[in-house]
Amino acid sequence: MERITPELARQIQQIVRQCGLQAEQMAAAPFEIVEKGPEDYVTNIDAILDRQLSVAFSNLFPADGVITEEDSRSRQQFYDDYSRLWCIDPLDGTEDFIWGKRNYAVMVGLLEKYQPTAGWIYAPTQDRMYFGGLDWGVFESVGDRPPEALSIIQPAPPSTEFCPIVIGHRDQTRYGAAIAQQIPGVQFYSIGSFGLKVMEVVCGRAGLYLYFNGRVKLWDTTGPLALAKAAGLICCSLEGEPIRFSPDAIDPETLAHTQSILIGWPDYIEQLRPKLEVAASLQN
Repeated sequence: MERITPELARQIQQIVRQCGLQAEQMAAAPFEIVEKGPEDYVTNIDAILDRQLSVAFSNLFPADGVITEEDSRSRQQFYDDYSRLWCIDPLDGTEDFIWGKRNYAVMVGLLEKYQPTAGWIYAPTQDRMYFGGLDWGVFESVGDRPPEALSIIQPAPPSTEFCPIVIGHRDQTRYGAAIAQQIPGVQFYSIGSFGLKVMEVVCGRAGLYLYFNGRVKLWDTTGPLALAKAAGLICCSLEGEPIRFSPDAIDPETLAHTQSILIGWPDYIEQLRPKLEVAASLQN
């Protein structure tokens, strides 16, 4: 990873946090909601933050590409000749945001030569920021406190008494029963934001996060997977292949991943991936 200087890191943290706090303040007043696809919602607050973040990162990194969720024209930059791309999700977990729940986030990820190398995940309701990257580490800051290295505690190995897996409600509805047959004692749970789900695993509260429904896009995954890799987690497909961020593994129009996604601690991936593959095959 091309080094992010402490001053640049501070500026990025400030930009992301300010947008997150702004979202929380704006949520106190009525806001517009539009369904842009099946079970896929966007608010006028998403659009406002999207523009602000796009301008801020374009100004901070004028030589880099900037892709944001709500600016469909920016997706072309994935195919332009940029060595670095900033992938921005102004509100990850929009449904939680709409319903006044806690688990939404502002997310920024850095993609270099089709590899996620750094990420920032800010949860406004907690005033908590996770950030870091490869050859850098994973850090946490709460409020105005100085950042500290994140305390990463690997969970106990999976067993019939302890096997916490993070799974979204769509995947649990489709695959949950089949997975439970293959993995007795599995304990499913979920929260809103993709990025905050990944952090549940990074922080050791779960051993694995699985995502099979094919809706996540570059702005959802770049930052969180950079942090997961920096923490020593494995990021692979159901077939055990590394998650790819190159054009051959990304939908050309939506920038959605075409691979299934597993993010987990090595012992969870080693023991559970084959069983998950069997469970998924029974439902497909």
